[in-house]
Formats: sequence, structure tokens, C-alpha cells
Amino acid sequence: MGQGMKRLGMPIAAVLGAALIGLIATSWFLDRDALRQAVEAQIRAVTGLELVVNGSIDVSVFPTSYVSFHDVGLKGGGSADPALAVDVLTANLHLLPLLLQRFEIADVMMLRPHIRVVREADGESNWTPFIDTIAHTMKPGADNPLSFSEIRIQDGLLSYEDAANRVSETLDDIDLSLAWPSISRSFAATGQFDWRGERVDGSISTSDFVAALSGERSGLKARLAGAPLKLAFDGTVANRTSMMMEGTLTIDSASLRNALRWTGQPPPGRGGFGRFALKARANIVGPSIALTNVNVELDGNVAEGVMTYANNGRQTLQATLAADALDFTPYIPTFRLLASGARDWNRQLFDLNSLSTTDLDMRLSAARVTVGSTKLGRTAFGANLRGGALALSVGEAQVYGGIAKGSFGVARSDAVADIKAQLQFTDVDLQACASELFGVTKLSGRGDLNMSLVASGSSPFGLAQSLDGTATLSGHDGAIAGFNVEQLLKRLERRPLSGGGNFRSGSTPYESLTIAVKFSDGIATAEDIRVEGPAARITLTGTASVPSREYDMKGVASLTSAANAAPGFVLPFVVQGPWDDPLIFPDPESLIRRSPASAPLLDAVKDRKTRDAVRSVLERFTGGGLKPATVPEAAAPAGAPAEAPKAN
Repeated sequence: MGQGMKRLGMPIAAVLGAALIGLIATSWFLDRDALRQAVEAQIRAVTGLELVVNGSIDVSVFPTSYVSFHDVGLKGGGSADPALAVDVLTANLHLLPLLLQRFEIADVMMLRPHIRVVREADGESNWTPFIDTIAHTMKPGADNPLSFSEIRIQDGLLSYEDAANRVSETLDDIDLSLAWPSISRSFAATGQFDWRGERVDGSISTSDFVAALSGERSGLKARLAGAPLKLAFDGTVANRTSMMMEGTLTIDSASLRNALRWTGQPPPGRGGFGRFALKARANIVGPSIALTNVNVELDGNVAEGVMTYANNGRQTLQATLAADALDFTPYIPTFRLLASGARDWNRQLFDLNSLSTTDLDMRLSAARVTVGSTKLGRTAFGANLRGGALALSVGEAQVYGGIAKGSFGVARSDAVADIKAQLQFTDVDLQACASELFGVTKLSGRGDLNMSLVASGSSPFGLAQSLDGTATLSGHDGAIAGFNVEQLLKRLERRPLSGGGNFRSGSTPYESLTIAVKFSDGIATAEDIRVEGPAARITLTGTASVPSREYDMKGVASLTSAANAAPGFVLPFVVQGPWDDPLIFPDPESLIRRSPASAPLLDAVKDRKTRDAVRSVLERFTGGGLKPATVPEAAAPAGAPAEAPKAN
């Protein structure tokens, strides 16, 4: 057996030795000029690009068979500038045809290529001849059958220019493998590249490469994965008159804000836009994308519906989405009206840049909506952003136990925001509504609120200074907490000069509440303010400053008298000071006139000699709080009892 193996091994060794000697001899007698010309011809036939060699040429037959061209340029379409420049282009050769003096390229390797793509206004590019030639040579029965099936790119650079759309992009450190096996119609490209400082893994494959190059319908799978964003598409592609794609699109990002920055889009506002995921059926025609069967998630909000996106010189997004629950809290920090921890309006300038980047037309509906501390029930609203003007419309929202409708508009004029608001609240809980909208915590009951307001400014404080419009409130079956008007009036009716006392307890019930206010340049003027209760009635006149958030008002409180009875006790009073802690005190002159013991003294103080003595007596009655303004010649009361009641 051993002898047989030895006898068999000898012929094999002889054949291998002869082949080795043949290879060495072939390398000695090889026509290197013919080899170079043949390789150049095949590259030209396959790619449609003319090979221009500016450097040296290396030829190797054994142990590996290849031709390396240094400092190479490839040009096509009559262009003077090369569409592709390569430091080293190496064509690996098939070994067996080489022994028969035939030169066939197995694959091509490009080291440090610079790929230049220029898109013309008509949609054509400097690579159109390459694409046309590849499509022609791969068709069955073509005159120039494909000579190689793979191109590898190492440390490449791609520059893309589209002057018509003002797009300029660069991909560098490209490591890529392009393969279209001769035994199948498919094409695949896999590899990595750097774009805008991020490393991206990518792959793309077509089921029919010839159809795809010719613009016919072909299957397409594509995937891009980088730290900011992951994107995948599985469907079909065609490019007869314009690019058309149809299939399943998925997008995933740990931070949509970072992904938008990475892709060159300014993110809106300063809050939210974190975790993002989208899956939909996509129909792409040119620069327009229509998405159906959309399932989208953003910052924990999940919605379903349809969306369209277009970029025809200006980005436009349209969407109709429905959700079970939406939380808008992450997106509202920018719109803080009051300075944090203060009683003054916020003076921080608005950031209006996001109003000029994208046109938006969105319709949203949800079973539950959260905006900060505000909870809404079933809500339907729309948002329209066009030409820097934002319009929000609320079709219907269940809020504060009632229904809210209205519109809110913001138009940008340089750094100034022009605001228009029309809101209607029907049958709402006034305690919740007044507390959240105005910071007023002492009002309860149910009622309707209507507001029509306009303002212009670069900050919330600027808006407050220019506020114009009207507001009306009608309430019923509630109370004003913090003081009891009936108790106060009855006490002062018995003893007008009983002193300050403690009036900051209890509440004043009412059967109906009417407030009508007109705003002009930030000043609110009371046109009709009435409180009708079972035992007391209150009316108010005067103004309130919106910029300084202060009252300057006068009122009249009276006990409700029975039918055919004498009028009840009437007390003028004054409301002054900040909105959240105003001073409320009776008119001292009125109390003095009602007191049998002190009314005659008002005439006596006309004599300056007795004024000081009288004042000391009155101070004993009133608790020591009357100021000189209580004397008859004063225009209006300017002081208060030492323990004047306050209402928060």
C-alpha cells in the first residue's frame, strides 16, 4: 500500500512542479504591455470610465496575479475632472486564463479612492455614463460580458455636490465591498463610513441589479446604523422618471434631538425629543414620503395614523395621529410665563428660531392629555406652522370638568412674537381653572370663561405690557374664600369703628358671579364685576396692571335686603396691592360717618387747631390705623386699619 502511494505521488508532484515552472516561465515571458492594455480595456468596458494612469504600474503573476496602477484617474461623460481618483487601483486576475495568455479580472481593489459625485439641475450626474454602461454590460447577450464581480474600497472619500438644492456632503474613511455575483442578478454593498463625526455601518442589496440600474422595479433592502440613528427599509425601488420606493420603513433613535442635529436639522425648542421610534408603510416619490399604518413613539408618547413629509426647497410635515395618552410636559419649559420662584413675569427672550425651519400641519386626538399639572380628558386639536406663523386650534378638550375650545396663534417678526388667543371654557370647575390659568386659589364654583386677547413682545413680560382684548367670566353656586362679607358687614353695621379684627377667615358664598374686563396696553379695566350672594352683594370698579400684577380697585359691599324692606348696610371698600396677596380694607371715612359718636367730629376737624386732638380720639376708636387721608379734604382714603384684612 505504501509503495502504491509513493508511485501515485510521484506523478502528482511532477505535474505540480511542471505547473510551477510554467507559472514562473509565464511571468518571465508575459507581455506586460498587453496585460496592462487588456486590464484598462476591461475596466473601461465594465465601468464606462476612461482609465488615466499618472503613476507607475506593478505587474505580478506569481505567487499572486495582479496589476496595480498608481495615481489613477477615471473620467467619463466628457468631463475634464475625474469622477474617481485612486491612489492605488489593483486588478486581481484569474489564474487559469492567465496561463493561456488571457487576461481576465477577478476583482478590483481601490486604496484611498476619492469619489466625486456632481448632480446636475436635470437630475443627471457625472456618474450617469457609468450606470448606463453597467446596465448595458450586465444584460443577457451583451457584447461586453461582465469581466469582474466585486470591487473593494479601502480608506475612501466621497464628496457629493448638488448646487440646485444647495447640498454638499462628505463621507470619509469608507471601507466598502460591492458585489454582483455573475451567477445571480443580485447586488450587495456592505461596509462602514464616517459622516459628520459618526461611524456608520451600512448595507444595501437589490434582488435585480440590472432592473435597478435601468430604472425598472427591483427588490431593495437597506440598513444604516450609527450612534444617533438606526434606519432600515425593506421593499421595492424604481427610477423611471423619478425615484420611487415602496416598503416597510423603521427608524430608531435614543435621542431624536441628537439625531436631528446630526442630520443638520435644528431641533425645536429646548425640551423633550428624546427616545424616538417609527415603523410604517412608506411610499417615496422623489423628495416626498407618504407613511401609512404609522406607529410612532416619542418621549413615551405612542400614536398611530398617517404622515407625509416633503422637501421641495422647504420642509413640510403633515400628520393625523391618534393616541391613548399624550404628555406634552417635556416640551413646555421654554414657555414659562412667570420667573421661577418670583411674582414677576419672566423676562427671558423667546427662542423663535424653530418657527422658521419647517412647515407643519398636524391633527392629534387623544383619550388623555397631560400638560404640566393640567390633566385633560378626550381632546382633539390641530397645529399649523407655515412661514414662521404657528396656529393651534382646539376642536374640543375635556378639561377642569368642562369643555374647552379655541385657538392660539404665534407669528414671528424678527425677535418679536405676535400672539392672538381666543379661548372658551364652558361649565368648568372655576377653582381648578382659575388656579392653573391665573394663580387665583380662592374662587370656587362652576362657570364659563371667554377670552379674546392679542399681545406682542420678545418675552412674557413684553407680552404683558402690550396685552389688549377682553375677558368675561360668569360663575354660579360657588364661593370666594378668605373672608366672610356677610359677617364683616353685620359687625360693622353694629359697631362701625370696631377696629381691625380678624376678617381673614370663612368664605363668601355667591349664587352668581359676573366679571367683564377690557385690556389695553397691559391695563385691565373692570367694565362689570358683580357678586350676587344669598346674604350679600359686591360690585367692583377700577383697574389692574398686568405687567406689575397689582390691583387698584374700589368696591361696594352691601347686605341683601328682603323685598319691600329698607336697604341693607352698604360699605365702600378698597382693593390694592399684588394679585396673590392684595390688601382689602373698608373705606374709613364711610365708617366714621356711620358712627353716631364720631360723625360730628368730621366737622370739627375743619378747624386746624382741633384736628390733632380729634385725630388721637379717632385712632382710639379705630385701633390706631387711620391716616391723614381720612379727613374730609383728602381726595380718597389712602390708609387702612392696623390689621387690614388680606386675601391671597
